[in-house]
Amino acid sequence: MSWYEGFEHIVREDEPLGTYTWFRLGGVAEFFAEPNSVDELAQLLRRCDQHDIPFRVIGGGSRVLISDAGVKGLVVHLSAPAFCETSVEGSYITAGGGAKLGHVVSLSVGVSLGGLESLVGVPGTVAGALKGNADSYGASIGQWTESVKVMSRSGAITEYDRDQLRFSYRQSSLDDPVILSARFELEPRDPHELTRRMQKLWIMKRSQQPSGSEGSGRIFADPQGISAAELIEQVGLRSLKVGGAELSEKNANYVVIHSGAKTDDVRMLIEQVKNKVASELGVDLQCELQIW
Repeated sequence: MSWYEGFEHIVREDEPLGTYTWFRLGGVAEFFAEPNSVDELAQLLRRCDQHDIPFRVIGGGSRVLISDAGVKGLVVHLSAPAFCETSVEGSYITAGGGAKLGHVVSLSVGVSLGGLESLVGVPGTVAGALKGNADSYGASIGQWTESVKVMSRSGAITEYDRDQLRFSYRQSSLDDPVILSARFELEPRDPHELTRRMQKLWIMKRSQQPSGSEGSGRIFADPQGISAAELIEQVGLRSLKVGGAELSEKNANYVVIHSGAKTDDVRMLIEQVKNKVASELGVDLQCELQIW
């Protein structure tokens, strides 16, 4: 008898995970599920708990690098409408953890609410943005977060209010397995001014990145306000290439994936950069990618 008996309609085995990430790399998930409701997700997680099945949640996949050997246990993808809904009530926007951050940013500007427009162009989902406290041009998602609803491994739901949440540079106190939704308290602003600001920031961001599409991604956090790209260039590693992975000529803190690349290529490239920057400049670069 399979551990996921009764969940055959949402659980698949040996699902290729590369298609769910920006890098399009890596092996398969031993088990993969796309639940249709919060209750179904809770039941599935309780079953995992009963059978000691490890699980992970994958969102937009912009910060995830999948091992070439694949991932043991269950990978959950929260793509169903129940996890992606958004709503507006006065100065508040509520968004599901699976909602695309870009959609929430556009929604906020469309209803003349300011605060999130600085995050235009930041990839991924609301859940991923909250967990890593996504920031851009001096603004972070954490400063606008009023509450967050999460789910534990046992399927229990908890809601944290602002006083219970902690956000710092590219980090948060949210270590719960699943972020179900968040409520943001924003500020009413002039719609034309907001639109102009968002468009300007989008153009600036595009000009600083090798590509706004999948197949490339940022590697390191900027240490204490210093540009990681500049540090990499200082040690002469601009355009470093390992197998099918190469540092972008446009921005040395981005890796570009070429045909035939493997996850191990990216891992080795990251290690080479970390080691050289540490040995020559004494700076310990922190990788922003989650390597599964």
